Amino acid sequence: MKLKSAGFNREFSLIVAIFIMVIVFSIIQPVYLSTGNLLDIMDQSVINGLLALGITYAIITGGIDLSVGSIFAIVIVVVGDLLVRGVDPVIAIVCGIVLGFLLGLFNGLLISKLKLQPFIATLGTMSAYRGIAYIITGGWPVLDIPSNFRSIFNSKLFGSIPISIFVLLAFAVVGHVILKYTKLGTYIYAIGGNEEATILSGVNVNRSKMLAYAISGTGAALAGMVLLARLGSGEPAAGQTYELNAIAAAAIGGASLAGGRGTMIGTLLGAILLSTLKVGLVVVGVDTFWQYIATGAIIVIAAYFEVIQDKVKKINFSKKKIA
Repeated sequence: MKLKSAGFNREFSLIVAIFIMVIVFSIIQPVYLSTGNLLDIMDQSVINGLLALGITYAIITGGIDLSVGSIFAIVIVVVGDLLVRGVDPVIAIVCGIVLGFLLGLFNGLLISKLKLQPFIATLGTMSAYRGIAYIITGGWPVLDIPSNFRSIFNSKLFGSIPISIFVLLAFAVVGHVILKYTKLGTYIYAIGGNEEATILSGVNVNRSKMLAYAISGTGAALAGMVLLARLGSGEPAAGQTYELNAIAAAAIGGASLAGGRGTMIGTLLGAILLSTLKVGLVVVGVDTFWQYIATGAIIVIAAYFEVIQDKVKKINFSKKKIA
């Protein structure tokens, strides 16, 4: 209840929803509640969670980033190629993060300086970045990723917890701190809430937007390297349609596509909820095709929940005004 009273109504609702899902699936199939399965749910949340946390920044500004799946692919093939050429894994990881940041920054440049609509700008880079990934490898996958790189993300701490889960949590914490306790975070919310007023107040809107998209690219880069370590090969076709799952997680977590609203905690819980649902449906033996329908239904329900919350707030505001 403390979480609820602190203003985290959406996050509190998501925790309750995840808790209910776990109970229902555990009743149907008791193995669902095992420690190994719960860790698997968290592990399955990592890639989508990293993508969703990054894209939440773009969404809060009132924009969107459709290119995260293609940035994901470029980072995979570039980092994979560096590793195969004998580059130190730590240097390759830094290069991957910088590459994701710069590709995201370019998206922000198109949107802020050239005044392109975020949907159009990132739709264009989604295609261009994908093409670059294919050109780099000639369409072939990068194979034989060194084990010393793979062990960085695949090793386990405290016995059985994959390091990639800590990468996800660390990115969420850093993202939360930036959004809540820095001027950049304040400006990003302000841009999404009322961009014209933010410009008139003297804020460098262009720089804030560029950094928001750069953070989105950074999340995609981290997600790409996690997948590269898991598979041991880098496919230029990797990450296609991943942007849809990332947007879904952010929307379920309370990020408003109109801008000005969204949190890292909510998006993280949104990604975990999606994994909880997908793993649950697999464990109880539901056909894969039904997972798409269930995911779509959850997104619609989450969006409608947002509408209900807004109506309740307006009613409460009217009552207070009358009183």
